[in-house]
Amino acid sequence: MRSILLLPLLTGILAGCTVGPDYAGPPKAVSDAAPPAGFVRGDAQAVTAAPPVADWWKPLGDPLLDDLIARALAGNTDVKAGEARLRQAQAALGEQRANLGPKASASALYAHAHVPGVAFGQSDSGSDSGSDSGGSGDGTDLNLYNLGFNASWEIDLFGGQRRAVEAARAGIEGAEASLADVQVSIAANVAKSYLDLRDRQQRIALGQQSIAWQEEALGLTRQRLERGTATAMEVAQAEGQLASARAQIAPLAAERDAFMNALATLTAQAPGALDAALAPAGEIPLPPAAVPVGDPARLIANRPDIRAAERELAADTAKIGQAEAARFPRLSFMGLIGIGGTKISDLGKLDDFTALAAPQLSWSFLDFGRNKAKVGQAEAVRDEAEARYRGTVLTALRDAEDSLARYREGRVTVAALARTRDKAALAESLTEQRFQAGTATRIALLDARGQRNSAEQNLVSARAALTADYVAIQKALGLAWK
Repeated sequence: MRSILLLPLLTGILAGCTVGPDYAGPPKAVSDAAPPAGFVRGDAQAVTAAPPVADWWKPLGDPLLDDLIARALAGNTDVKAGEARLRQAQAALGEQRANLGPKASASALYAHAHVPGVAFGQSDSGSDSGSDSGGSGDGTDLNLYNLGFNASWEIDLFGGQRRAVEAARAGIEGAEASLADVQVSIAANVAKSYLDLRDRQQRIALGQQSIAWQEEALGLTRQRLERGTATAMEVAQAEGQLASARAQIAPLAAERDAFMNALATLTAQAPGALDAALAPAGEIPLPPAAVPVGDPARLIANRPDIRAAERELAADTAKIGQAEAARFPRLSFMGLIGIGGTKISDLGKLDDFTALAAPQLSWSFLDFGRNKAKVGQAEAVRDEAEARYRGTVLTALRDAEDSLARYREGRVTVAALARTRDKAALAESLTEQRFQAGTATRIALLDARGQRNSAEQNLVSARAALTADYVAIQKALGLAWK
């Protein structure tokens, strides 16, 4: 009796033993030292150390862009796939938790047998009116009815199942981070495609304006040729400039259509579905005067792909414990209850049943190193996950520094091209004044307009690139999850 009472106590004590390493948090990834207090490539005039906001596109002040990103985050197919992966991870955790409890099943059996040459169930008088079986020397028919219930429970002596639950829980958190990472990419891709679309639309409009002026200039040059004040070479040059301007429009138009298609598919719609809303050309949204970026430590803590890599490391660490637990003894309990007989009425005889209860202890102590090898594999997988985590952190820091550097230089480029455009506009204004005064030709005025138009196109591209660099900063920071 004492042994029976001590068995549950001993089982409880052993069940508190969990083998394998406990996860101690993410390792330091930057030369085993803390990351710097601030980004080294940031521009003090353009960025601040204030915490960034998730809805980074709102400061751009473009309602249509806000709507497109909201649609994409709600309905994009990659987002839906990420949500499905998260549900898979949640279901996997439910399965592992269920494995901690007992397993039970019920069964019902009916069997009919005909055995030739043997008379079962007959008395000496050759009759048994109370039996469902009957027969003669030529054979016997036998019916069998049975209801059964069985259960089994493996005690988690060394924490293998608990480690499996720990790994599954980390898997859920990793799936959540991966979903956030998808949302980061989707928001950035929508913004980038939108900026490219607005850039192409403005450049097409400026290009068409330039074509109109060059067509007028070509006509004037041909008139001068007829009057003998221009050469055939000047006409050929004007024709070449016009042809070149026309040739630049076609690829821009193709790219414009491609970006509209991209925005449609990013928002889970068929190509062309957004043409009516996107066709009117709009201004290129510009970033705010100061961009909050936080610091490297905040990036490491918040960027979704880093969080996903860290959760994968946690899960792989827990799996070492799963492999370790397989090297130790396993204790399980099995129980069986069954009722039945040769007649249906026997199923109601609850006091006449078969019962079996048996504990089982098993231990694969002689496996010639198989379990040890599995532990070694699990440790190597954990080491690989740690290396990937470190690499992910370094890549994230590089992405942030690269995008900050491009943004810093992009501001310089925009300022320089704005000055160039202003100078070209001043030259156009002065030439127009001279034309009105009769001291400059119409062709000279058209040429000045073309110079200003070219400077305007360069400035449009630089502005679009600057805002794209702003988007790249937000993507590098890992923002836009919901």
